[in-house]
Amino acid sequence: MARRSSIGLDIGTSGVRAVELSFSKAGITLDRFGQVALPEGAVRDGEVHDPHAVAAALKDLWTHTKFSSKDVVVGVANQKVIVRQVDLPWAPLDELKDGLGYQVQDSIPMPVEHALLDFYPIEEMVGEDGSRLLRGLLVAAQRDMVSAQLEAVQLAGLRPVVVDLTAFAVLRSLAEADELGLATARLEALVDVGARVTNIVVHENGVPRFVRILLMGGQDITDALAERVGIAQNEAEALKHRQGLEAVEDDADQQRVSRVMDVAGQAFVDQVRGSLDYFAASSGGSPIERIVLTGGGTRLAGLAERLQSATRIEVVRGRPFADLSIGETDLTDEQMAFVEPLASVPVGLALGGVA
Repeated sequence: MARRSSIGLDIGTSGVRAVELSFSKAGITLDRFGQVALPEGAVRDGEVHDPHAVAAALKDLWTHTKFSSKDVVVGVANQKVIVRQVDLPWAPLDELKDGLGYQVQDSIPMPVEHALLDFYPIEEMVGEDGSRLLRGLLVAAQRDMVSAQLEAVQLAGLRPVVVDLTAFAVLRSLAEADELGLATARLEALVDVGARVTNIVVHENGVPRFVRILLMGGQDITDALAERVGIAQNEAEALKHRQGLEAVEDDADQQRVSRVMDVAGQAFVDQVRGSLDYFAASSGGSPIERIVLTGGGTRLAGLAERLQSATRIEVVRGRPFADLSIGETDLTDEQMAFVEPLASVPVGLALGGVA
């Protein structure tokens, strides 16, 4: 049976991770998953600052995981990526994309000659004057930032075949697309929490309606603990996961830690809630019915409950492996369960490699 494969590569703040999927008539199989930690400062807020350090980690990742190819789909998400909804005069998609620079130069906060542009169509519309319009999401990424990302990949001997928006990868791995149009309209928010970057995607039956990239994540809570309690970063990380966001009524030291965790955790929840409130106010449509939470930052105990309480929206855990067959990954069931929250982005990138 003919099989083809695709590798999604996620370059995060704390580590690099990749997934290899194979595709056949029998379905999609997860063949390999691997990750390698990055030295502090190599990637900051989603941007590559030390391409050589990132390349060294990628070489280790390929050596240890034994991926079958060096062709990769790479994701980007940071403050130098802008995603906005725009309405453009209708044209065949290829022609529209070719002329994007002329049409959107007043819609993005960077010169178009310094940006890489893409357009994700959502729906056709009719303007007030009866003209035919195409509504969609405009993606603008600073060219130098993407170049630094690709430099690291190429220094590792890998071949980037596609550069994709990380938020779209999250959508691909977690959303259930309604290709036949049979489902009732349902708005769902996908929230992928990384170390320093959180991707929020609101979609309707697999069609993205809103994207926001927050420069906040699990590392911000660790930093707050380290600074305010006066402990090392590794101690703060362990303490964060040991205690979680649950209130404690033990000794004074634990109460102090609990207060720091509460303030830092609430600041993150408020940012997510504010983003969802902004979407609700600007869209004027149906309410968001569910939040799907994923990413390494979601391992923090009590975060899902805190977010559900703040938004009054049901919060569930994302499961990017749910619809995949599991191949010979050399990982135990326990290890697979542990890494699954980290896999939404690389799984979605790999899926995009064959879209």
